[in-house]
Amino acid sequence: MQAELVLRWLHVIGAAVILGTGSGIAFFLVMAHRTKNAAFIAQTANVVIVADWLFTASAVVLQPITGFLLAERLGWSMREGWIVASLALYLVAGAFWLPVVWIQYRLRDLAAEAARTGAPPPPKYFTLYRIWFAFGVPGFTSVLVIIWLMLARPTIGF
Repeated sequence: MQAELVLRWLHVIGAAVILGTGSGIAFFLVMAHRTKNAAFIAQTANVVIVADWLFTASAVVLQPITGFLLAERLGWSMREGWIVASLALYLVAGAFWLPVVWIQYRLRDLAAEAARTGAPPPPKYFTLYRIWFAFGVPGFTSVLVIIWLMLARPTIGF
């Protein structure tokens, strides 16, 4: 029972870290973007990148491990519909998250270069920002649905 409780706790904490860091990163980068202040955007994007690697990446690695160990411990088949759907959505979230991380580097670099020259962020920055924002929607929505699936464990037939 103790191992099950620890695994549940780690799995829930991992989900909370992914959701919380994702929403926090989005909030801070959106707010920085709204200022159109290149130096502030660059500084904020740099902090966002660190948070993404420190918190999101570590939780993203540990989440499937704790999920698999928990399912094994509880006797849940990895073929249960809600688990299959969760794993598929996890891949969807990851497919959107990886380009978002790369875009954050580009946003930071473009804003930093603009700040060095005293110019506003270039048009390429705004194009990448729109892509970053658009990719965040399905990635974040996938995480929300995964958390619902974890809690509700609905019967889903495939």
